[in-house]
Amino acid sequence: MTYIFTISGNSLIITLVFACKQLNKPMYFFLGNLAACEILLTTNIIPNILYLLTVDQGLISVTKCFVQFYFFGTAATTECLLLAVMAYDRYLAICSPLNYVSIMDQRFCIYLSLCVWLVGLMATIGTIILMSKLQFCGTTVINHYFCDREPILSLSCSDTTEVRVQALVFSFFITLWPFVAIIWSYVRIILTILKMTTLIERHKTFSTCSSHLIVVCMYYGTLIIMYVVPSSGQSFIVSKLLSLLYVAVTPLLNPIIYSLRNLELRNALKTYVRKIL
Repeated sequence: MTYIFTISGNSLIITLVFACKQLNKPMYFFLGNLAACEILLTTNIIPNILYLLTVDQGLISVTKCFVQFYFFGTAATTECLLLAVMAYDRYLAICSPLNYVSIMDQRFCIYLSLCVWLVGLMATIGTIILMSKLQFCGTTVINHYFCDREPILSLSCSDTTEVRVQALVFSFFITLWPFVAIIWSYVRIILTILKMTTLIERHKTFSTCSSHLIVVCMYYGTLIIMYVVPSSGQSFIVSKLLSLLYVAVTPLLNPIIYSLRNLELRNALKTYVRKIL
């Protein structure tokens, strides 16, 4: 049921963004990209989890395991960068409204989107190349519900230091630098909001980015704990529970958070329903 609602909710957002003229804005264009990223993330993992729940022993080849890890890394990286781009979009809209239209035109939005997806598609290749050179011996049971980096490395009888260092550096740049950009954007946004004269104006302005801020806190908080904070002493049970948040819970909540807190999105949904009926 979670998977069905996740796919339905994110597919609905993509449909509304491209079908409704009132949503022809950069913010919703990037939201559509985020919804596509969530569909990729959940479809890469959840169906396999459902399969594992129906059999006593789920088997996966080494190649398929690496492919699953690749698309997981692609989706996770792309989402990190998309959240940073969306924060930059809100910064321009609130802090530099006179230049917003000229900067965030359609061509620039498409360019940003292509760059984000390209980086996402290339980001995990280096880690997979290093992992493919490892030797695996002993147990073949992955102590996880999908092929993540640490569960795979725990099966190797080779020295995994090089992979772990490369992955830590990668995680630092892909996770923390976009997060720093988001923090910088919201500091500028908050300072701009505090300079506004009326409480109504402040509330109206902040409401345009509150949904994005909630999603950032949920997603980045989990990723930083999982992949940037040293994992020694962190049990696989804790890791599995944390990863469940961004694999299943966050993709499910994103459409709900954005639709409930966004008047334009709700109005577009009503208009679209009336049109198709």
